[in-house]
Amino acid sequence: MKLDTTDIRILNLLQENSRITTKEMAKKLSLTTTPVFERVKKLEREGIIEKYVAIINQKKMGIILSAFLFISLKEHTRRHIDKFQKDVDSFDEVTESFHITGENDFLLKVEVKDMEAYQKFVFTKLSVLTQLGSVKTQFILAQTKQSFPNIEL
Repeated sequence: MKLDTTDIRILNLLQENSRITTKEMAKKLSLTTTPVFERVKKLEREGIIEKYVAIINQKKMGIILSAFLFISLKEHTRRHIDKFQKDVDSFDEVTESFHITGENDFLLKVEVKDMEAYQKFVFTKLSVLTQLGSVKTQFILAQTKQSFPNIEL
C-alpha cells in the first residue's frame, strides 16, 4: 500500500493519541469524517495499524525495577534460536525482546516489582533455559525519554 501525506498525518495523530475520535482527526486534517474513517479502516486492513494499546505507568502498578539483559546463546542453530525466542516471549517479566547483532544474541527488557522478583525470574525461568550461554544485566536508573517516531514520506 502506498501511503500519502494524509495517511501519514493520520498515523502520527494516532501515535500521539490512539483514542482520538474520527471527528477530531477530520477537524485537524480539514476533512470530513467519512474519508478519515475509511482511511483508518484501510490502514488497519492492510496491517499498517497492527493494534491499539494503552501505555501503563509501571511505577503506579508496582513495577519499579527495570533492566536490560544482554543474552548470549550456547549454540546458534535455527532450532536453538527459535526455542529461546519462544521461551522468553512467554515470560510476563519480559516486556520487549530483540534478536540483535554483535557480541550478544538477544536484548531483553525485563520489568519486575523489585530485586527479589528479578532474582526469582533469573533463577526459576531464565537460568533453566538450556540454550542460555551468558547473561549481562544493566539496571535502568531512570527512563529519560519515551516517544514514538513521527512517520514521514
